[in-house]
Amino acid sequence: MKNLNFSQVKKLEIILEGEHQGLVTDLLDHAGVTGYTIVNNLSGKGSHGFHEGHLMFNEDDVLVMIIVVVPEELVNPILEGLAPFYNDHTGIVFISDIQVTRLIKFKSDDND
Repeated sequence: MKNLNFSQVKKLEIILEGEHQGLVTDLLDHAGVTGYTIVNNLSGKGSHGFHEGHLMFNEDDVLVMIIVVVPEELVNPILEGLAPFYNDHTGIVFISDIQVTRLIKFKSDDND
């Protein structure tokens, strides 16, 4: 690749119980997010103790992480949409500054 152009964007890593995955993906779709990655069966330790990353009964009983890359102007609307959810449920959102080389992959045609 020649003449790589880097663009600043934000990466959100949204961790929550699998049973609520649809609520978050619906929120992201409504916000105009063009895509995301879902990682199932997370293991780790947090304020609620240790979580095993294997399926116990079904996919709703484990933690998932939804990874999304968005322009900075979408971060606050997404976080505002998630705030009521996180008032009543376990989970967390990590926000990172990252760079991408193909910004067009992370922009919605609806926002033009």
